[in-house]
Amino acid sequence: MKFDFESCIVTEREPNGGLMTAQKLGELVKKRRKKLGLNQSELALASGTGRRFISDLENGKDSCELGKTLKVLAGLGIELIRDSEAKGGE
Repeated sequence: MKFDFESCIVTEREPNGGLMTAQKLGELVKKRRKKLGLNQSELALASGTGRRFISDLENGKDSCELGKTLKVLAGLGIELIRDSEAKGGE
């Protein structure tokens, strides 16, 4: 099963300039997954992870493996960029 996802660039910050937390990233993943009409098992299959990992990620588990997290984000069409890139810098 293969999915074709549209691009999404994440440039959100907390009003106080804080960085994104595991909880907020999980909320973003869940929101995007639902917008695309996928269940956790479908996203897991598309991103090469397991359904349990998707659940942990969406629930903001701090110990989620970075490599797997990046695969899920890529599968959802979410691109992480440095703040300077978002503002047109290097």
